[in-house]
Amino acid sequence: MIYHVTTMAAWQQALKDNFYQADSLASEGFIHSSTLPQVPGVLNRYYQGQTNLVLLHIDESKLQVPLRYELAPSVNEMFPHIFGKLNIDSVVSVQELGNNQGL
Repeated sequence: MIYHVTTMAAWQQALKDNFYQADSLASEGFIHSSTLPQVPGVLNRYYQGQTNLVLLHIDESKLQVPLRYELAPSVNEMFPHIFGKLNIDSVVSVQELGNNQGL
């Protein structure tokens, strides 16, 4: 299982489009995701003070695009990166995070 943080609005749009794509897909070529132990650090580094967040629980065996673990030099950790649009049926659960206090 891998995880991706996004907004409720972005997830609702993904449900309409039948796929999810983060801005990073266009700018960096992949969608950032995390392992479960990495999620708190991601929330602390990039989502401080944001509300209406959700955590997508993604079954990587259901992905229709490549997944690669790559080094994030800023924290010296390997993170899973999704190289393409995320197919909705790979998301097995959506957890509302609200004000980052859901983990």
